[in-house]
Amino acid sequence: MVTTLAFTLILISGILHALWNLLVKQSRHKTVFIWWMFATSLALFTAVLPFLPGSFPSLDRNILFLGGGGAVCFVLYHLLTGRAYRAGDLSLTYPLCQTAIVYVPVWGIWLLGERLSGIGCCGILLVAAGVYVIQLQQITIGELLRPFRSLGEPSVQAALAAGFTYSLGAVFDKSGVRHYSSLYFTYLLVVFMLALMTLNIVRPRYRSQFLAEWRENRALILASGPVVMGSFLSFRFGLSLAPMSYAVPVRQVSVLVGVLIGVFFLGETCGRIRSVAALLILGGVFLIRLG
Repeated sequence: MVTTLAFTLILISGILHALWNLLVKQSRHKTVFIWWMFATSLALFTAVLPFLPGSFPSLDRNILFLGGGGAVCFVLYHLLTGRAYRAGDLSLTYPLCQTAIVYVPVWGIWLLGERLSGIGCCGILLVAAGVYVIQLQQITIGELLRPFRSLGEPSVQAALAAGFTYSLGAVFDKSGVRHYSSLYFTYLLVVFMLALMTLNIVRPRYRSQFLAEWRENRALILASGPVVMGSFLSFRFGLSLAPMSYAVPVRQVSVLVGVLIGVFFLGETCGRIRSVAALLILGGVFLIRLG
């Protein structure tokens, strides 16, 4: 069962997730911009911590493992999706990057002991279907199966690995907020993610882009920090109150918000397939709420 509070928090997270993806689209050097975005978010988070009630809870090896494991999975997810999108056709790789929705209920039931209702399962399937078809060129049997006929392509393999990796990250995430403060686990997760991103960003290929991105998109970077922090916090507070198997699919409302942003603000078209996909996602989220 997803409570009203949990459902609302996860929806807010999905909306904010779509917004920070929009900000990334406006940047020049995407990898460098994302690093600046997380650095800004962590700086803001750190500045707020002294004004929060209570003290930072003590850390143990288990929490550090969960935070570090989640960070590794989510950073790998970003790297793998980036590789898949650069090297392959978006209509081929995007659906496969979203296959985490298939794995998450399996991990939720098997590893976390979650129980799902029939209505909730139907909702998850509808969301998965909507996310899968939203970037397809046409809805035919051949087009639906096309991604799976290209399993030998590196871009397709990266996309499948991205979906699987994200699903594992969700398990670390849920376990972390189950055993630790959602607020401070989110902080720990961002610290680990930024540390891993820094290892990537110090490579020679990014050195010339580092300050250039700050000079060119300083306003976007400063705006993105609070958006990322809000998205991370609202999702993990919602995740602490809801089954992981429901929380991850509901957050896919970000895909729908992304389509609306593209249509109303970026001049993109919304054809018949995108409309059908949007209705599937909305129907699925509604059923999950009922479930």
